[in-house]
Amino acid sequence: MILPIVAYGDPVLKRKAKEITPEYPKLDELLENMFETMYGAYGVGLAAPQIGLPIRVFLVDTEPFAEDEDLSEDERNLLKGFKKIFINATILEEEGDEWAFTEGCLSIPDVREDVFRKPQITIEYFDENFEKRTEKYEGLIARVIQHEYDHIEGVLFTDKLSSLKKRLIKGKLNNISKGKINIDYRMRFPDQKKRR
Repeated sequence: MILPIVAYGDPVLKRKAKEITPEYPKLDELLENMFETMYGAYGVGLAAPQIGLPIRVFLVDTEPFAEDEDLSEDERNLLKGFKKIFINATILEEEGDEWAFTEGCLSIPDVREDVFRKPQITIEYFDENFEKRTEKYEGLIARVIQHEYDHIEGVLFTDKLSSLKKRLIKGKLNNISKGKINIDYRMRFPDQKKRR
């Protein structure tokens, strides 16, 4: 089932999410709905706070990036096969020299800005079977994970922008929170109690 995505301005997006246990009710169904919601909005990642749940769950599927002609065949192949679920994740280490990449967010439609992040991460998490894993990622895969991880920490990519950039997009952000935006997927707006 496609769920409405929570728009910028909703307090759930600024709250640090809580860990869950293997007994979390209907987890399989939730994960299935999250993938369906993400694909329905043409996203490459989705975190539970973006559907209104303050829990430490996010998922990614970097396949859309695999069509980028500027990448090597090896990079495209890595991106094509990368689809994962992260539960109760903790980034243990971020390494390397920060690099800029234009990011967007399903909760902040029509806003895209360059964000600086470190290129390599080490992350500890539980998979969908609640098996603990510690893995290293780099490049675009690391970036997508960092972006979704920020969501479970109550951080949005707009929080990482300079104060000048923040001022320049303030009007757009206000319009998003009021639902004054045209989008082709379901959203829930904080300033309106209705759903689209």
